[in-house]
Amino acid sequence: MTTNHTTAPGAAPFLAIPAAAARIGTLAGAAVALVGTFLAWTWTSEFPGDLTVTGYPGGLQVLTLISAALTLLFALSGYGIRGLGWLTPGGTNSPVRLLALGTFGTTGYTIGAIAYDLGGVVNLEPGAWVSGIGALIAAAAALGLPGDQPLPNTTAAGAWQRFRNSLGAPSAPRAKALPDWAEILIIVVSFGIGLQIFAYGIDTDYTELFIGFLITVGFGFTALHRAGLVSRLTTLTTKHRNITLAAALVAAVCFPFTQQKEEYALIGANILIFGTVALGLNVVVGLAGLLDLGYVAFLGVGAYAAALVSGSTMSAIGVEFPFWAAVLTGAAASLVFGVLIGAPTLRLRGDYLAIVTLGFGEIFRLTVNNLNGNSGPDLTNGSQGIPSIPDLNFFGFDFGLKHDILGFTLGRSANYYLLMLVFTAVVVLVFRRSGESRIGRAWVAIREDETAATAMGINAFRLKLLAFALGATLAGLAGTVQAHVNYTVTPEQYQFAGSVPPNSAFLLAAVILGGMGTLSGPLVGAALLYLIPAKLQFMQDYQLFLFGVALILLMRLRPEGLVADRRKQLEFHETDQLDLPEPRQSEETDAGIAKAGA
Repeated sequence: MTTNHTTAPGAAPFLAIPAAAARIGTLAGAAVALVGTFLAWTWTSEFPGDLTVTGYPGGLQVLTLISAALTLLFALSGYGIRGLGWLTPGGTNSPVRLLALGTFGTTGYTIGAIAYDLGGVVNLEPGAWVSGIGALIAAAAALGLPGDQPLPNTTAAGAWQRFRNSLGAPSAPRAKALPDWAEILIIVVSFGIGLQIFAYGIDTDYTELFIGFLITVGFGFTALHRAGLVSRLTTLTTKHRNITLAAALVAAVCFPFTQQKEEYALIGANILIFGTVALGLNVVVGLAGLLDLGYVAFLGVGAYAAALVSGSTMSAIGVEFPFWAAVLTGAAASLVFGVLIGAPTLRLRGDYLAIVTLGFGEIFRLTVNNLNGNSGPDLTNGSQGIPSIPDLNFFGFDFGLKHDILGFTLGRSANYYLLMLVFTAVVVLVFRRSGESRIGRAWVAIREDETAATAMGINAFRLKLLAFALGATLAGLAGTVQAHVNYTVTPEQYQFAGSVPPNSAFLLAAVILGGMGTLSGPLVGAALLYLIPAKLQFMQDYQLFLFGVALILLMRLRPEGLVADRRKQLEFHETDQLDLPEPRQSEETDAGIAKAGA
């Protein structure tokens, strides 16, 4: 079955180029860019990635190769070639345009990085010029392709609006039904590809490669979304939800086996900690609609409680509980604090509640900083924190030692990653079950309109307190593992805003960025907010500035988040809905007769 979208009516192109010439130019430019990746791009190996070899690509050349190949593949699908129509159920032109721009972005960035690092464009070999010119031709020609469909309710004629219109909008038609085994296979393969992409991103050895990776993945994922493939995959994952969760769990378990360096496995473990805490905050903010600006304090309560009872030499208590008892202690302590803080404050709403929770977060940090034996009782060792927290030992399995499993050697960070994965699975299960229960529906009702929910007989205060306590407990669970992963807990780790996540601002941003009220949204947001600063160390001084810019762009372009449910899409994009159809001639005639009679 073939599909040709070139004849479908669409929005005006950004550049006035005949559609046939634009498609041929895109194909030719992408092919030239692809060929150039097999030539040397520079003469010296001082630029990372060794781009001096002719015959096979390396480093950033691989990213240009992938982008150019995808551009070719999606452009060919518009010609009705048998077997390629399934790539673009929502239209061919928009994804081709985005992929061509991604190819040009990755190639242009690489050329600029070579010139900057080595001291001028004279250090470029012919391969770089070939790929650069080809990518430029492909991008320029792709801008001449018409949009797949016009965007409704758009009247602005500016260049930016015309460019957005040229991208079109995803409108994938209903897919042909597949056997269940085929749908399950598609889900498994998709998670396998996702694992490879994520592992590749974490395993990038130098900054230039990671930035090129972000450019390629950003344009590539947007292109797949515009093509309608993401929508169809979402439909399959919704239909086979249990299979999807199992596939996601298996892919996550396989991650540490793809890493050879401890530092990269440690990034994965911290992403899980950050993501788990964000998912707990999603119960409070995303489901119940309670703005909590001091949520990181519950993570600190669990971490300090576990540190005090885990046998640290600097612990004022001087006891050593087994692992399961330390976990329960941290979770119970966070639960108690959640109830104590929530009971007197949850009768407040909106900004007032946010200010009170912000105050609680700062009070917690200042309190543990003053419990040093001078300003208060000697319990937390003040600003020095509680160091020397021993590694966990669970039924003879020492998490601080290396272990050989199935021919792979897993180090300390990989051990804690797998442990944290178990906690993440528990939190996901709790979030899913609670969100789909009667209590979860009551939380959503309170979030949408508390007055109306109360009028319908919902005990808003009791359910808000339950959400607050549950979110605090989930944060405490993650805190118990964080204390052992970091060897120490200090007050500076639990601020409202700082350069190193998790903190309250970044946790809230992860929920908003990923998508409030969704299961996978906070995990995606947490992964992005932790991974990008961890890989781009030079951004530390500008991290909060760039973070603010990213939030502004997100609120402007996609306020519902990266992974949004249907309710949020309708709420934030009411004006994007299609207008009512024009009345038929008979209806107009009837209306005219009625008016004349009146």
